[in-house]
Amino acid sequence: MKIVASGTLHQGEVGSDRAVATFPMVLGLKDGRVLATYKAGPNKDSDRATLELCWSEDQGRSWTEPTILETPRIGGKKGSLWVAYPTQLSSGRLVLISMWVDRESFPGSKIFHAETEGCLPMTVLWSESDDGGRSWSPWRVIPTPAELGPPSVTSPLMELAGGRLALSVETNKPYLDASKWYQRVVYLYSEDEGRSWSTPHTVSQDPTGRMFNWDQRAGVAPDGRIVTFTWYFDSREGTYLNIRRRISRDEGQSWTDPEDLGFPDQAATPAILPDGRTVLAWVDRFGTQSIRARLAPAIDAAFPAETEIVLYDHAAVLRGRPSAGVNMAETLDVMSDWSYGLPYATVLSNGEVLVVYYAGLTERMDVKWVRLSC
Repeated sequence: MKIVASGTLHQGEVGSDRAVATFPMVLGLKDGRVLATYKAGPNKDSDRATLELCWSEDQGRSWTEPTILETPRIGGKKGSLWVAYPTQLSSGRLVLISMWVDRESFPGSKIFHAETEGCLPMTVLWSESDDGGRSWSPWRVIPTPAELGPPSVTSPLMELAGGRLALSVETNKPYLDASKWYQRVVYLYSEDEGRSWSTPHTVSQDPTGRMFNWDQRAGVAPDGRIVTFTWYFDSREGTYLNIRRRISRDEGQSWTDPEDLGFPDQAATPAILPDGRTVLAWVDRFGTQSIRARLAPAIDAAFPAETEIVLYDHAAVLRGRPSAGVNMAETLDVMSDWSYGLPYATVLSNGEVLVVYYAGLTERMDVKWVRLSC
């Protein structure tokens, strides 16, 4: 595996409402085009942030001018769009799954409450396109039970082998809820192309509330198996653990035991090639301060160290880093200050893999891309 090209998708404009770009997502389409989405704002957690969408017709070498996605009012309240995950279904339909954040109920507040560990009210949204992305339907709310708290989405919509859809949702506590947090990951299933959804099915949880299954990334292999890569946080010790992999052969109903992959800490959504080879990028904030990637011959195989490549080295711009041993409130609070991360990978029509991520300094963060030959 090697880097064949790299560049910038979005360059932040210091002092503007587009100074800081984060949460980049990318999708290689069947017709050879590439769709990218990302959030742009004056900082990482602003009520003035917008989601932008752009296209590439040359495997990421150049990009169209961005289109700003409309931010709806939900329940009569003003909010902001946090992220948009693109998926192309087997029918060719494009779907965006977004997370809307309520900015009126607690004006001027950060998305995480540093003392209670709660989240601002959030809503999961769906938009679709039947014309290759030239037009998109109005945002539609995906209802989630109150028991999930503010729902966060950290992985794209999955089309399973049997044809139904699965949406991965991570639970949170309401903003002012100071009770113990029992975080979990659930799947909602749709049998009718997203018009209605099942009750939540828990796929990952520590019933003691000690371990947090954060930013669980999922992918569907050509043989129909689901693979997840999870960022584990030990809330008692205040430490991040290595990435854990789990595999399901029955569309998320049962899972293998978590497997320690031997490297830290926050995984990307994997790029699974048609032959099952899997590219996994990840962020190592507390060791090398870099973004790296490895290649495995199958979704359940080892990621050999000799395949590892460095996609981004933060040493040149490092301005200090958070301690690996912190309490939960400090952990949630410092996330808003991290200035690089969230890699996201997709397979391109030419067989290569495109990885996007954000990087920069507090006052300016760009969206970068790297194309890999496997």
